[in-house]
This record gives sequence, C-alpha cells and structure tokens, in this order.
Amino acid sequence: MSGQELVTLNVGGKVFTTRSSTLQQFPGSRLMRMLDGRDKEFKMVDGQIFVDRDGVLFSFILDFLRTQQLLLPTDFSDHLRLQREALFYELNPLVDLLNQEHKLQPRPALVEVHFLSRNTQAFFRVFGSCSKTIEMLTGRITVFIEQPSAPASSTFPQMTLLPLPPQRPSYHDLVFQCGSDSTTDNQTRIRYISIKPDNRKLANGTNVLGLLIDTLLMEGFHLVGTRTVSSEDRTECYSFERIKKPDALAMNKTLKSETTLMPEQ
Repeated sequence: MSGQELVTLNVGGKVFTTRSSTLQQFPGSRLMRMLDGRDKEFKMVDGQIFVDRDGVLFSFILDFLRTQQLLLPTDFSDHLRLQREALFYELNPLVDLLNQEHKLQPRPALVEVHFLSRNTQAFFRVFGSCSKTIEMLTGRITVFIEQPSAPASSTFPQMTLLPLPPQRPSYHDLVFQCGSDSTTDNQTRIRYISIKPDNRKLANGTNVLGLLIDTLLMEGFHLVGTRTVSSEDRTECYSFERIKKPDALAMNKTLKSETTLMPEQ
C-alpha cells in the first residue's frame, strides 16, 4: 500500500480518513498489521476498515500519529482508558508518554484577594499559591502617594505623586491601600493605584478592586468563589483559580528510531 494512499477507518462508529503513511509510523504496531492484512481482527466493511474500539479516544491516537506529540485537553480525565487503547494498538511510545503526562498533570494556581473598605480608605491583600503570579502583579501595580512639592509652610502647597511598589510581606502575598488618610501634620493625602496596562490612577477602592479582578481574568484566572472573611470588619475575599494548559509531550526521536528498526516477530 502506497504511503500517500488514503485509508478510511470506522472506529466504534466514528469515521476517520488519513494517509496510510500516518498509520505506518510504527512498524511493530497492530495498525501496521491491520493495513497489510496480517491482523484478522480488523475487517473491511463497505470500503472502510472497521475497528470495534472507542472512536472518541482514537482521535487522540490519530493526532499523536500525525504530530509525534501528546497534547490533551486541560480537563481530560480518561488517561487510563486512553492508555488501554494505546496498549491495544501496541503503540508503546504513546503508552510511555501517557505515563509522563499523567505524572505532570498541572496543579491549579490559586489567588485570593482580600478587600476591606473603611471610611475613605480601602485595603488590599493578595495571596497567591504561585510566587510568579505575585511577581507579575507586583510589576504591574504602582502606588502613588501625594507629596508636597513646596515647603510645608505654604498656604496652598503643590502636590506631586510619588510612585512606590506594593509591599511584599512574603513571596506569596502583597499588600497595598488607596484612598485618603490624614498625616501627622493634619493634612489629607491621597493614595492612588495604577495597574498596567491601564494608565488610570484610581483612589476609589471599588474601582481598584474591579480593575484588579479584570487583570486576573485577563491572565486566565477564573473567579470561583466569594465570601466574607470577618463579620466584624466585613473583609471580602475573592477566590480565583487558573489551570495552566500543559505543554505538548514529544516522543524521543531515538526511541522512534529503535521502534522503527525493531524486527518483526
């Protein structure tokens, strides 16, 4: 059979069409024996090779044969069933990659935003299970504090904005606040918050909270819950989760060469 010849498979009622060369990637597999007629379990029915197996899972097997990579959906949960199908077709390299993929299943990244609004001030504390998320937010959030640019004795001192990063109590959290507060000289100073790439400087806590939530959503996080942490000061907690899409696992080229050179039994 020519490698460019098209082959149609009916796998459990799902029809697939591919080149015979795709199915011939691994000479020791049952797919190779299916094409040359040596495996009698596979029958030709109305011009299609009928395979009494799971057609949905076969789509992942065919993708592996085409790309030499294993890339499964983030929410994929049928690793054992797919491994069983790979064993049926005697695709040992795919079995090995499935073992790796199952071990490397990503854990979700978690973020909690604690928000407290009190009088004219708003306080924020952000906790993250991944320090890289906190580093990303630290690089985007800037606190601007009003500072007088003229001597304090001036009747109407001019104000400039002093940019500062948020505080980092640990690798996994950061704190900042916005709004107006009184200083030791009985003057009211305003703290503004800016979150890149938005250039606005916001002093209202509710507006800052909305911008912070939008930032997390754009980074792939999903809001999974809200609650009140303390009934006394009514601190609000917003919980976020992100599951990073796993990278594709590529088959070892040396292993493929050894598989190709394996003598037929």
